[in-house]
Amino acid sequence: MGKAADPACYAAPTPMLPVRRALVSVFDKTGLEDLGSGLAKLGVEIMSTGGTARQLAEGGVPVTAVSEITGHPEILHGRVKSLHPRIFGGILADRRRSEHRDELEQHEIPPIDLVAVNLYPFEDAAAAPDATVDGTVEMIDIGGPSMVRAAAKNFANVAVVVDPSDYPVVLAALESEGGLSEDVRRGLALKAFRHTRSYDAAIADWLANGAAPAPVDEPDALPGTVQIHLEQVLQPRYGENPHQAAAVYRQVGSGGVFGGFRQLQGKELSWNNLLDADAARKLSALFDGPEEDPTVVIVKHNNPCGVGRGGTLVSAYERALACDPVSAFGSIIAVNRPFDGALAEAMAKLFVEVVTAPSYEPAALERLGRKKNLRLLECPAFSPVPGQWELRAIEGGFLGQQIDAAPEDPAGWNCPTRAQPDAAQLRALDFAWKVCRATKSNAIVVTNEHQTVGIGAGQMSRVDSCRVALDKAQLEIAGTVAASDAFFPFRDGVDTLAAAGVTAIAQPGGSVRDDEIVAAADEHGIAMVLTGRRHFKH
Repeated sequence: MGKAADPACYAAPTPMLPVRRALVSVFDKTGLEDLGSGLAKLGVEIMSTGGTARQLAEGGVPVTAVSEITGHPEILHGRVKSLHPRIFGGILADRRRSEHRDELEQHEIPPIDLVAVNLYPFEDAAAAPDATVDGTVEMIDIGGPSMVRAAAKNFANVAVVVDPSDYPVVLAALESEGGLSEDVRRGLALKAFRHTRSYDAAIADWLANGAAPAPVDEPDALPGTVQIHLEQVLQPRYGENPHQAAAVYRQVGSGGVFGGFRQLQGKELSWNNLLDADAARKLSALFDGPEEDPTVVIVKHNNPCGVGRGGTLVSAYERALACDPVSAFGSIIAVNRPFDGALAEAMAKLFVEVVTAPSYEPAALERLGRKKNLRLLECPAFSPVPGQWELRAIEGGFLGQQIDAAPEDPAGWNCPTRAQPDAAQLRALDFAWKVCRATKSNAIVVTNEHQTVGIGAGQMSRVDSCRVALDKAQLEIAGTVAASDAFFPFRDGVDTLAAAGVTAIAQPGGSVRDDEIVAAADEHGIAMVLTGRRHFKH
């Protein structure tokens, strides 16, 4: 490792950098001719490579090929063209130091004042449907990031531009000020390093996705270190409350927020809208199987307040709404089918904040369009992947876990009670269990075969969740079933549900009092199935 220079040998940063020589090498040619002609009018000598040089020359901009500076042709199908001491010496020389200036003169290296470079579109290449490993690898830029990093490191002497939208700013400064200030150069360097950081993170993510995955059931399946590559895509007016600033980021390299949604109409999305839409969309996805009926999910404050299914979306909606029509005011609604005109008409009288659907029929868009503020989101179906994981922030760090995407098969449930659920009860229990896993714990969900009847969420004791679910019920409880997201610690919850008319219960089991809980079910003559898996949702 070379010895670090004594800071005392440096002169002060150049307050205003005149640009006499520029290196321009871009994949994205947006604004290239304007940049080239603007620099040429200012008397700037332009050096360039490959297609950039050709386009500038065709536009009448005088340009010198990098190969003329290096004395070497571009080789290896363009993999090596700018990687040369006569290029990097011109970029990295600290001209505040007399010895650097002497070395440039000794080796006849022309100093470079401006580097305008953008990179091969790696993310687009990796995401292409016909992408191959070899083709994607060729989109890993080497010379570009190297020049960008070199110029950004040397911002005391060089300006670097990676974003075509900055070309007019740079040209305007050169025309009006005769050079680029230290503040401008520092800002451009910051943007450049953020750009290369994101670029490298996208490559690392692609390589990681192609690596052999760790088995899902291994406790150390999560990575030992995590680098999150995020890009801001939305800026709500505020966060959960008006005094909190907020932003929405997508994970670069993923399909995007909600799998890459489109907002078709309505006001801008708020922080709370997005959280509730996420909850509604994920619950709706639990009813996406080929045997599932059209299903409507109504969510309020991150909890379902009604879920219904039926032969049509309208019947599903009517059943979902009947569970808790008061809470449905100002809600978020998700459906698992293309949103049709009949459902739009049925919803006309309900105030809804957001609707999310895989698609919308023209008649639905026309009817929903009469509510100008209603936010319509077109989202691909949520498809959880076993082993996929999520992060949640806590003070000073993050919690990481695999998402709760474990499949559930009622055929594998165990029934220890004398009463056995019939086919209708088992279908109702499966319905209740799906809703329960999307409800904040402690969660108790009471349903019939087609709709939620009462939902108790987020209570500090399980028996209180039972009481809340029953108290909120607007429909007949007798003959319903219930699901509990975790085991019953005492029999009081079972007693409470059975006394109200619940005839079957699904719960994970695993309590030290399981025998007592099963005995309570037998006393009441109700069926109880043990799913073997808990679904806490905090």
